[in-house]
Amino acid sequence: MLFLLGSILLSGFLTIAFKICDRVGINKFQAIVCNYGVCALTGSVFTKSIPSFGEAALQPWFGWSLVMGIFFIVSFNLIAFSVEKNGLAIAAVASKTSLVIPFIFSVILYSEQASIITVAGVVLAIIAVMLTLWQRKAAGVVVKPGGQRIGIAIALPVGVFLATGLLDTLIKYVEKLFITQQNNNQYLINTFSVAFVVGLVLLLLQIIARNIRFQPRALLAGVVIGIPNYFSIWCLMKVLKEYPNLSSVVIPVNNMGIVLLSALVAWLFFREKLTVINWAGIILALIAVLMIAAGNQINSYGIL
Repeated sequence: MLFLLGSILLSGFLTIAFKICDRVGINKFQAIVCNYGVCALTGSVFTKSIPSFGEAALQPWFGWSLVMGIFFIVSFNLIAFSVEKNGLAIAAVASKTSLVIPFIFSVILYSEQASIITVAGVVLAIIAVMLTLWQRKAAGVVVKPGGQRIGIAIALPVGVFLATGLLDTLIKYVEKLFITQQNNNQYLINTFSVAFVVGLVLLLLQIIARNIRFQPRALLAGVVIGIPNYFSIWCLMKVLKEYPNLSSVVIPVNNMGIVLLSALVAWLFFREKLTVINWAGIILALIAVLMIAAGNQINSYGIL
């Protein structure tokens, strides 16, 4: 399970890197744009293949690659700003419990059966997200479920939850219909390239309009984030290939590890203040992910 540990550590590092960017004053959007350029370059060097948009445009998955590239940069920015406004732990919970969304779509689109334990885990995950958002302060707004003022403290994590969940759903859909061992690297590098191009256009427009100034150190941040970003996905793919029949367990355990790592780092190194209710939400999130993993494994043996 060395590759699984690598995926957890590298993915956890990504959210930590956003926190460090805040501390040192690096523009996160610029770092994210550079990150995707580095991801595409790293993938090209590592796999010894250069992406060709002309060749890719002829592939049946090209349109989905464009959509996914946009989702990549949107979801990554939402995570970055959620880390800034809500902290590492809550951003991680919102991102990693979003696996309930592809689960729901799998039941609807592919008629996949779900065990009682899995359904209970999904319900518990939603409750966990609500608890981690309870009584959070951001931009002068106190947020409580049922309150009249929603505020950015709840809007950002909810956005992260929906965006990452829909992205995972899209990944599963494309993988099921279009992706093979032969075109997997080409698709991934092309998608990273799309995210970079979209982000670069938006960045140049902002610079031309003089809304922001380019920060050369954002290039360095992009390298520091981009290389681990690529290899976090590479490690996850390796462990899924190593244990092809345990994907329903590997992905939830991977997400659980990232949530736990982010919560511990937030508490030990960044002194993030979490209430007892917030910690209860984090613990419930870990239990929910374990239940989803156990339920999926039970269901694989035909037990409902």
